[in-house]
Amino acid sequence: MTAPLFFADAEKLRASGVGDVVVLDGDEGRHAARVRRLTVGEKLDLSDGAGLVFSGEVAEVVGSALRVRLLDRFQVPQSRPTLTVVQALAKGDRDELAVETMTEVGVDRIVPWQASRSIVRWDPARAARGVARFRATAKEAAKQARRARIPEVADPETTEQIVRRLRAASALGVVLHEEATHSLTRLDPAGVAEIVLIVGPEGGITRDELARFEAAGAGTYRLGPTVLRTSTAGTVAAAVVSAATGRWNSVSSPLA
Repeated sequence: MTAPLFFADAEKLRASGVGDVVVLDGDEGRHAARVRRLTVGEKLDLSDGAGLVFSGEVAEVVGSALRVRLLDRFQVPQSRPTLTVVQALAKGDRDELAVETMTEVGVDRIVPWQASRSIVRWDPARAARGVARFRATAKEAAKQARRARIPEVADPETTEQIVRRLRAASALGVVLHEEATHSLTRLDPAGVAEIVLIVGPEGGITRDELARFEAAGAGTYRLGPTVLRTSTAGTVAAAVVSAATGRWNSVSSPLA
């Protein structure tokens, strides 16, 4: 059984070295001490959420916190090309489910998108709550998946902002669309620094939105013979792209 992963205070962890003893407290310390019930001598990994990882062992349990002795330090590299998913807002908890599963498969950045046909509408107050919820979901999913890099969850973007993102010289835009004639498995990502996947809402992407994305250089692709829900399309597409680009070529992880 592999050691559990927890996210420690990033600034303090980055200033630490092998042999130091650091305190894991707050929600993470409570989870480790009260839920996982780790005891003295048990192994665990601590991360700053941006790729830095220390392996360590519990030196002392102090209430709802742990004192952890750091045993080894390593850096998990950023996968290339980076993978951004523009996720249209969806009803219920479908977009939150999308954030969770996209984190598990390794997406680097998630951009909430208020599409024309999104049933859910975010005003500024609701947007702040929604982004906070997405970020908390991404962090918990990264911990469960033993992923040392928590994906960035951006502030919500408009269609015009997405168009500007697609026009970036290093970005390859991919719009998932059920009427596309090209299969995503035939995508040629050679030489690109970033892939931007766009996932529409329950009602689909409008003709105007599609035209604007295509004018910005994006291509339209379909995943297969069936139409996936907005909550699963991004995750499946991210898996296909990760396999095609070699992001998944490494069969071992320093966290294994």
